[in-house]
Amino acid sequence: MKFFLLVLFFVSNLFLAQSPDFEPVDYNKIKKNIEDKNSDFYYPKLLEQLQKNDTLFTPQQYRHLYYGFTFQKNYKPYNVSDEDQKLTDYYKKTELNASDYEQIIKLSNRALKTFPINLRVMNFLAYTHHLKGDDAMARKISHNFHGLLNAVFSSGDGLECKTGFHVISVSHEYVLINMLQLEMISQSLDGKCDYLSFEKGKYKIDGMYFNISKLMEKGFGLTEL
Repeated sequence: MKFFLLVLFFVSNLFLAQSPDFEPVDYNKIKKNIEDKNSDFYYPKLLEQLQKNDTLFTPQQYRHLYYGFTFQKNYKPYNVSDEDQKLTDYYKKTELNASDYEQIIKLSNRALKTFPINLRVMNFLAYTHHLKGDDAMARKISHNFHGLLNAVFSSGDGLECKTGFHVISVSHEYVLINMLQLEMISQSLDGKCDYLSFEKGKYKIDGMYFNISKLMEKGFGLTEL
C-alpha cells in the first residue's frame, strides 16, 4: 500500500531548495526546557496532550515534542515493537477491508504508547480513521502528524550534511521523502548524516541529507522503527 497523503500543509516538492528559513536544533536548550516544570515545553505535559490528540500546539512545542523524545528513557530508535511488526502486514495490502480497521487502530494505539512520535504509524492511523468514517479523529491525528513533520522541516534544508534535516528515526527519512513525493535510489552514510540519493536530473536536487547524530549516540542497530 502506498504512503497515505491526507491533508498536506506544505507540498511544493522542492520548496526546501528554495527557502533558507530553518533553525538548527539546539538539543541542550531543548533538554533544559522540557525538564522545566514551569515551562510551556515541559515534556510530560506535552506528551499527555499529544496522547489525548490535543491539537493546540505551537510550532515550538511540536519541535520540543519531536526532539525532546530523544531524552526520554524509552527512546530506543532501533527497536521494533510487536505491534509495528504486525502492522507491516497491513502496510503491504493493496486495499484495506472494513474488517481490518479495528485491528489497525488497536495495534497503532499500542505502538504509539511505545513510540509516541512514530510518524509512519500516526499517518496510517489517521488514514484508517478516515476510511472508517471518523474524519474528526483523522483530522486531529493528521494535524499533529503534520505539526511534528514540520518540526523536522524546520531543522535544516537537506542540501548538505551540516544543514541536514534532523531525524530521530531512520523511518522518518522515508516519511519525509514520501510526503515530498520523491523517490530514492540509494542510501549511504556521510559522517553524521544519512544521504538519500535520487535519479540524477529527475528533481532539482540529486539527494537529501538527514542528520542522525541522536541515533548514533544510541549505536547502530539492525532494524529501525
